[in-house]
Amino acid sequence: MSMHLVIQGAAVAERDLEQLSQLSGARQVLRLSPGVCRLIGAQQRPGIAEYCARARLDFGFVPEERKLADMGLLAIDMDSTLISIECIDELADLAGVKAEVSAITAAAMSGELDYAESLRRRVGLLRGLDQGALARVYDERLRLSPGAETMLAAIRRAGVKTLLVSGGFSFFTERLKARLGLDYSIANVLDIEHGRLTGRVVGGIVDAEAKAAKLRSVRDELGIANAQIIAIGDGANDLAMMAEAGVSIAYRAKTLARGKADYALDYAGLDGVLNLFA
Repeated sequence: MSMHLVIQGAAVAERDLEQLSQLSGARQVLRLSPGVCRLIGAQQRPGIAEYCARARLDFGFVPEERKLADMGLLAIDMDSTLISIECIDELADLAGVKAEVSAITAAAMSGELDYAESLRRRVGLLRGLDQGALARVYDERLRLSPGAETMLAAIRRAGVKTLLVSGGFSFFTERLKARLGLDYSIANVLDIEHGRLTGRVVGGIVDAEAKAAKLRSVRDELGIANAQIIAIGDGANDLAMMAEAGVSIAYRAKTLARGKADYALDYAGLDGVLNLFA
């Protein structure tokens, strides 16, 4: 199987391209843009990962025949993946408890805390917050990650369905689903009484297994194989979902998720996903 080595970053210097071409034994070098290069016929040799880390470049070995049009589903996490913020941390900021909530979020995403328990603790700290804070976070603070719209447009053109999975809140996923034309979503539902958050969620908590179960449900509905799934996440609670996918991508991810994924995008935007396909 012929492999291509995809190199991505803010910019790929000629000296780095020359070094990586030699390290990988590539037959041909294609510069697709200032920040994207594809090395044809590259071999997975020692030193490539270390060189890219020093040069602040993303890299990935991809099969020559892999096409985006052959995929059937893109599943993507919301907080710190599709969007650049953690919504619960921003809600906590408005409630005056951001430091406490952010610390719990970081521990949960690194796999140091059980996700369901961490969510209960964090949501509990939001008790009494006016529900108007949800709209404030969406309108004033929520931003898409770089390259998100470019990626999604290409995904749609290829006929690939989209699933937004989140251990966050449906207030945000449903708005993003409508705004971006996504096909499926799953998230936690905040309990609200008399216009204020109660500090609880409605129903079961969307944890790692719930994310993976939703992915399997959509997969079966579409009648596709795991090999036709792309899954993108950043934290420990994305690992079960990513394990179900033929192509797993860690985006700006914690160490645990990065180590388990097929590819990591630390420097390219989400549109870098497209370069992993011919």
